Formats: sequence, structure tokens, C-alpha cells
Amino acid sequence: MNKIFQHALAACALLTCVGAQAQVADHLMVRIGAVKVKPIVQSGDLSAPAFTGSQVDVTSSTVPSGGITYMLDDHWAVDMPLATPLKHDIVGSGSVAGVGKLGETRALPITLLGQYRFGESHDTFRPYLGAGITYALFYKERGTNTLNALSGGTPTSPTTLAIDNRFGPSVQLGATMALNERWFLDATVIKTWVKTTARLSRGQTLDLRLDPVAVAVGIGYRY
Repeated sequence: MNKIFQHALAACALLTCVGAQAQVADHLMVRIGAVKVKPIVQSGDLSAPAFTGSQVDVTSSTVPSGGITYMLDDHWAVDMPLATPLKHDIVGSGSVAGVGKLGETRALPITLLGQYRFGESHDTFRPYLGAGITYALFYKERGTNTLNALSGGTPTSPTTLAIDNRFGPSVQLGATMALNERWFLDATVIKTWVKTTARLSRGQTLDLRLDPVAVAVGIGYRY
């Protein structure tokens, strides 16, 4: 019985040592999951000619996501969140609230973060903080017939829409929970501050502060 007990202790010690290597220097961690991005919109007024106080809001989008984290040492890391392109609807607000969908856009946020992970490398639960920069790329913008009516477009000369790409700072709060020496769960919240301008083909512009909040959960694997 003593030998069995000794072997059990040795096995536990070995697992502890293996687990201690979970988040240490030169290790790569990858994850997959889902993310919901909710823009916290502050809209300016559409420039003339337009109804006074014509503003917009932007809907949330949920897509598959992932990320890559490279550990520089036991605490510091570089993180790149990844996601499939987001699709956001642009809807009326202000004096044109209730008119419905004015347009849509695809968005691809490209983010790079520096992270600090609290606790020790062998801890099961490790919270972390991150900060960095995001490049917000907008493409495949499309207007609707409602936008045509509000902006002076016609069926033969419809109003088209373009949104400026912009850089913005990002901060991150998250945590990992180890399932074993390789697999882990990850949850993170990223706040980004982005100010951009929407431009219509008929000459009107509209300034937008999007300031999205991204909430992501996933499962990861350490190499």
C-alpha cells in the first residue's frame, strides 16, 4: 500500500510539474470560440442636404473567433485576437429614428495587444490585462432605398456609402482556466475607441464614434 501511495504522489508531482509549464516563455497558445461585438455609438448629424438631426446607430454582430498568444516570459505575452468578418447594420437614429435600415458594412478589426498575466505559470486560473492598438477596416458598404430617400438618391443614381478605416487604442480584461497541461478555457473583454467618418456619394458626411465592446469566449491549446 505504501508503494501505491508513493507512486500516486510521484504521479501527482509529475502532473504538477507539467502543469507548471502551461504559460511560460516561448510557448504559443491558440484558441477558437465566438465573439460578440457591440458598438457603443455616438453619432453626429448627417451634413446638408438632409433632415436636421439625422443620425445613425450600428447593430451588434456575433461571429466565430479565435486568437494567438505568444508568451514572452511567465507573465508578459503578445496577443492577437482573430475573428471572421463582422456584419453590422446601420439604422436610423435621432430625427430619423424608426426609419429602419439605412445600410450595412463588413468590418474586420485587426488588433495587437501586450498582456500581463497575473499569478504563477502553474496556476489553474490566471487573470490578465492587455493594452494595444486596433486597425478598424470597413468594406462592402451598401446603402438601402431608405438611405436613397433621405439623401436625395434616385433609382438610376443610388447613394453609395463608404466608411473611413481608422486606428484606435484598445484595452483588454480576461482570464484563462486550465483544464489540463495543454487545454484551457479563455474569456476576454476588449474595449476599443474608434472615431470614423461615413461618406455618401452625394457629398454628405457623418462623423461617428463607434467605441465597440467585444466579448469573446473560447477553448484553447498550448503548444
